[in-house]
Amino acid sequence: MKKLFILCTLVLGLFSAIPAQAQLKFGVKGGLNLAKLSLSQGNANLDSDNTTGFFIGPMAEFTVPIINIGIDGALLYSQRGKDECKQSGLEIPVNLKYTIGLGSLAGLYLAAGPDFFFNFKDIKESEGLKKKDAQVGLSLGAGLKLLNHLQVGANYLIPLSNSYSFEDIDVKTKTWQISAAYIF
Repeated sequence: MKKLFILCTLVLGLFSAIPAQAQLKFGVKGGLNLAKLSLSQGNANLDSDNTTGFFIGPMAEFTVPIINIGIDGALLYSQRGKDECKQSGLEIPVNLKYTIGLGSLAGLYLAAGPDFFFNFKDIKESEGLKKKDAQVGLSLGAGLKLLNHLQVGANYLIPLSNSYSFEDIDVKTKTWQISAAYIF
């Protein structure tokens, strides 16, 4: 009975120590958007050329070190597309992140989660082109953590909703993101 009590106390102590070690960190994230417009009209699919944009903004990361799982989120000003199909707005990615440590100097991470994009209202619409105010997508990514402060990664944003509609053509913006973040 005494051994069972000691074992239960140790297990309870271990589980109470995990939340105490959880870390909340803040930082700045920025990078490059490489967007491609995917156009669909009935049975025909057309693709546009890649366009370049950027994103920048604050981020937060919550990590439980013992199990190396965390959540990161950001509030980013994001720009992608070109000409009349250019999007500028607020992007909010929220990712579940799993880190594989390579010692105290480096680590690899895998991330996945929803990505929300809100177009700014002051963007002019041309005749026949209807822009969506909000879009939802799925973000899949991987990257490298260096020296506990620097993160470099790549994400692919898969759109789950249309970005535009032009007459009877639906347009989705598929985006590769290359990012760098500095965590304070």
